[in-house]
Amino acid sequence: MLLHLFKPSLLSIFALTLSWQVGNVPAMGLVEAYEAALMNDPTFRSAIHENEAGQQSIPLGRAGLLPTLSITHLQSWTRGSQATAGAPTSTLSFNSEVTTLTLRQPLFNMEAVAGYDQGYARANSSEAKLISQSHQLIVRLVEAYANTLLAQDRLNLAKAEHNALEELKHVNENMLKRGEGTQTDLIETESRHALSQAKVIEAQDELEVARLALEAIVGKEATLLDSLTGAFEVQPIYPADFESWRVIALERNAELVSQRHLVTSSQLEVKKSRAGHAPRVDLVASLNRQNSASFLFPGRNAEFGSVGVEVNLPLYAGGRVVATTNQAQANKARAESELDALSDRVLIELRKQYQLLQSSIRRIESLDLAVDSALLLVQATEKSIKGGVRINLDLLNAQSQLFSAQVNLAEARYNYLVAYLRLRLAAGTLALDDLEKVATYFVARN
Repeated sequence: MLLHLFKPSLLSIFALTLSWQVGNVPAMGLVEAYEAALMNDPTFRSAIHENEAGQQSIPLGRAGLLPTLSITHLQSWTRGSQATAGAPTSTLSFNSEVTTLTLRQPLFNMEAVAGYDQGYARANSSEAKLISQSHQLIVRLVEAYANTLLAQDRLNLAKAEHNALEELKHVNENMLKRGEGTQTDLIETESRHALSQAKVIEAQDELEVARLALEAIVGKEATLLDSLTGAFEVQPIYPADFESWRVIALERNAELVSQRHLVTSSQLEVKKSRAGHAPRVDLVASLNRQNSASFLFPGRNAEFGSVGVEVNLPLYAGGRVVATTNQAQANKARAESELDALSDRVLIELRKQYQLLQSSIRRIESLDLAVDSALLLVQATEKSIKGGVRINLDLLNAQSQLFSAQVNLAEARYNYLVAYLRLRLAAGTLALDDLEKVATYFVARN
């Protein structure tokens, strides 16, 4: 009766073409999706620009150690009159010009030195943050890709269940007409059939939302994706012990690396603030050209140059240096506390993904057996109904159990792949090779 509907494997059911797919649209593989995400994902583009801005901290810090060259020009016009006893009043009119070219080269400036080192710390932090965002892009993409495929699988299975109930309803109707069935069997089937229609609608909505989330990352339409390969083999965790993962994560996690550079920057900020009490020594050279006049000397031109060392020794700045130093110390303590908190979060996430990966392996093995058992149960129930041992409701329950097991198996496989990537993300070892490795679990649809 319904045996032919359940003989295909789980992956054969998954390979059914959805109503929204276009026949000639090329499939988007995982690697192709990643390449598109690199160009179009707004979150990653924002991280790129943030890093570009952060890299400018290096030339900004270096500028405090390099010479500065400036030119100033003063020009004035004077008009007036001069009265002398026994002489007529005379009119005065003269112009004055003063041009100065000044070169200043720091020789001893502790604040500038600290700012130079701080520029590198901030740039390194920004670069580590970009690396973190690039790793997170891989995980976000695979999650969105897997969610779309899972929603697609649920829709396929919901449609398969709906079609099976549709056929069973026709069978019950024909059997009732021949006097071989019961009205109860028909009512049960019609009830399940109506419920399956609602599940199809719900699955369609879920698929649309998941697809939109994926398209927001890749920046283009994602109508046809690769499907899971039939030869799905889980790999053992390496290294096998959690302590090894913990050591790697504390050293290489990109977020921790970025935060450590921020701690270094805050330490240098304290040093820079304290430098407000230190003397500053600059080499100063200037060229001066004057074409000036006054009431006493109607015309005077002069050109001269000077070279010297300027020493600036701060004595009192109204308490500003002390206040900025205290503020910098508080910010340093805050940055160190944030590093401790981030380390805890990273280790918690690492432990979570480590255990999830282990449990996913066992769950996949169990659900593989559950799907096979559910398929055998459906087949056995059909035979029992023909022999008069089982009733229609038993077959409906067996079908529902099979569909549920198939969806759970698909979800467990996707969770395994995402947990693998998230474990390596938390450990700071995620790379493009890992994405390519995950991509081997998918094949293009025929």
